[in-house]
Amino acid sequence: MDLAGTHFLVTGASGALGSRITRRLLDAGATVTASGRSEQSLAGVDLGTAHLVASDLTLPAAPAELIAAAKSHTGTLDGVVIASGVVAFGPAAEVDDDTVDDLLLVDLLAPLRLVRSALTEVESGGVVVSISGVIAEKPVGGMAAYCAAKAGISAFVEAARPEARRRKLRVVDVRPPHTETGLAGRAIAGTAPTMPDGLDPDAVADRIVKAIVDDEKDLASTDFS
Repeated sequence: MDLAGTHFLVTGASGALGSRITRRLLDAGATVTASGRSEQSLAGVDLGTAHLVASDLTLPAAPAELIAAAKSHTGTLDGVVIASGVVAFGPAAEVDDDTVDDLLLVDLLAPLRLVRSALTEVESGGVVVSISGVIAEKPVGGMAAYCAAKAGISAFVEAARPEARRRKLRVVDVRPPHTETGLAGRAIAGTAPTMPDGLDPDAVADRIVKAIVDDEKDLASTDFS
């Protein structure tokens, strides 16, 4: 896929991974609509010449509205990269309902709705990338609700992949190992356990953009080693 002249939407663009992917797409000649939860969060990072759109994806209609807003910016949409997400920690028996609701809204329902809308709005030959994570492959204790949300969106993407081929769309599930994005330090509940050093987010962003360019259809945790 030649990125020059394409138009991408990147959600979670104010985050460590989303911002890096945005800049790499721009450097490759793409136009990018970069989305975050608030104008303030988007203004706090370097997103180059990206077109900025604030959107609260926890609202049921927001994902479809965001896809439509992105497409209206240039009239076409060639790709969507879903890099938004939150994390929470704590024993399965102790996680409260509000935390579960937030996790499912942000990490499962919002990306599911984004993928669903993208399947009808992204141009033929385009790509939809959803970043789930290694825990979709190997759930771990102390974050069961988070694992469930990420495994859910991973399963949805895998099931949608053969359907998307009818429109000549690629739907890619990306499952990087633990990456030093700082997300664990911004957990919506609980405290992160001691973890080994994660991957460099620059390297992870490079690998994701390479998968887009090289027409890869799946990116497992082992593909980052």
